Amino acid sequence: MELVHYSDFAVRLVNTEEPARNNDALTSVEDVRALFGPSVQMARRVTDTDVTRFRNVRGRLRAVFEAADSGDHALAVDLLNSLLMEFPVSPQVSGHDTLGEDGRPDWHIHLAEHPSNASAGYAAMASMGLAFALTEHGPDRLGLCQAPPCRNAYLDTSTNRSRRYCSDRCATRANVAAYRARKRLEAETSARSGRTADTAQDSRALSER
Repeated sequence: MELVHYSDFAVRLVNTEEPARNNDALTSVEDVRALFGPSVQMARRVTDTDVTRFRNVRGRLRAVFEAADSGDHALAVDLLNSLLMEFPVSPQVSGHDTLGEDGRPDWHIHLAEHPSNASAGYAAMASMGLAFALTEHGPDRLGLCQAPPCRNAYLDTSTNRSRRYCSDRCATRANVAAYRARKRLEAETSARSGRTADTAQDSRALSER
């Protein structure tokens, strides 16, 4: 498993909140457990106190994306380093679940799931995954959706670094909004031109009397 994969943990957690819409999808133990996906062992460790802890980590991870999205890459790195220091990872060699072409275990590094509590484990994996994504692809690959009021986090994996939206849905919505805005502007410009032409015609008519 590529360690960059763990960056998905960060994106999933950040996107449980939509600040502009005042929506929070992280309100219960079940909500937190759903973030772990197939990591059932860690999900079982989640308790009520983890809900508040996850929200705290979520805010700090969003701050990393906000700094990177605004172009302040040094701040993004500082904020991420702070998380890495507070939530150190436990790398572990694994091969029990995958076999190579020769039928032998496909040995690889993954992040062990045995921290003191579920929130610390999740924060460690999310932060390290984001660190690998940032160092491998660059901090400008960390973005926030440009389709207001969404602002969901995403990792830009496009070949030309052109991603601006978190999903096809937001991209379509933004394109439709831009198209309608252009049409309104064209209509207003046409209306102003018509009024100007009418005024000029009236002026000529008066001058001819």
